[in-house]
Amino acid sequence: MSQVTQFHNLSHIFISFIGAILLLAIYYNIRKRFRSVLEEGNSIKRVDRGLLFFSCGMLVWVFSGTWALLANYFSFHDSLMYQIGVNMFSTINNLFWLLALYYMYYSPLFIYRNEKNVKIISVIIAIVFGLTLLLSFVLRNEVYSGVKLMGIPDFLLTTFLCYLMAISFYRTFMFRGLKLVAILSVVIVFLLFVSQLSDVFVELGNDFINQLIRIITKTSLVSLFLVLATSWVIQLAHTPKPNEIKIKFLDWSLIELTIPSKGIINEKIDFGSKTTQYKNLLNFGIRRKFNHAAEQCIEVRYGGEIKSQTYITRIIENINTILELSEENRLERKDLITFVGDSKYRLRILPENILIDEALAAEFDKSK
Repeated sequence: MSQVTQFHNLSHIFISFIGAILLLAIYYNIRKRFRSVLEEGNSIKRVDRGLLFFSCGMLVWVFSGTWALLANYFSFHDSLMYQIGVNMFSTINNLFWLLALYYMYYSPLFIYRNEKNVKIISVIIAIVFGLTLLLSFVLRNEVYSGVKLMGIPDFLLTTFLCYLMAISFYRTFMFRGLKLVAILSVVIVFLLFVSQLSDVFVELGNDFINQLIRIITKTSLVSLFLVLATSWVIQLAHTPKPNEIKIKFLDWSLIELTIPSKGIINEKIDFGSKTTQYKNLLNFGIRRKFNHAAEQCIEVRYGGEIKSQTYITRIIENINTILELSEENRLERKDLITFVGDSKYRLRILPENILIDEALAAEFDKSK
């Protein structure tokens, strides 16, 4: 085993292990301090486990690094058994990344809180693992024109997940006001993609450069996850409490909103021509105000009462635009509308803090 390979494997193990432990410690500290916010209004306790799955993904890197270290030490690096182990760890890692993206608020809508699509992609990951395993038995380490054929399926899947991660991290940090980190996150994910190239294109680069890129990538990802955790803490700390939010539906397209922690005191918001946004918000208000707990939610998905989460997001974006809120005080969807599971959402405001003009409510019922 060369010194470069040995250094890489040991660094890989300890960087991943320390990163995973730090993320786990932060995650459980956040769960302890912000339990009421994380489980708010959620009867099935579907709390945010994104950071937990990122840390689990890094623990998988610890096992894969240990596997590589053992393979080099006992000289079975070129065996079929070693390749099967590599493929297995890669598949598990991809699954953890996917599960983490499921919880990331600004991940693509077909992933965020979409159980059906996540299950479909999970099945695809399993199929890719089976296909890679089959190719391992049939082709072993056969290389054609500098390409290791059995690594192609897993490489394509990893490329797709890198694409999803780049979008998710960029959006998350941009919306949290960390523009430089958002750009760096794309660069880091790109390096993660580049680090996979040598597994398929065997003649690309040399051993030192490839191992260096992997170390830089893993160290950078640990830093990125720590920044993500820190920004999550700040977000939770600035999340308004339900009992401080008050909303009044005064007339068609007109509301009065109060959120003291965001500097919003009795601010009137006229939705104007945005009638769909206003009707959706009014519908949320009426459900929350007058219905029993089990009937206060609205199903948001294709075929549901509201067809897409985009309609909910636009409500918040419109409020931010009208009130011209600063980056620090900008509302997020979680501030007003909470996810309760199974594609259902409800208004986060307490029923007693929702005031609806009686004539307006009656007129809304007739228009349905």
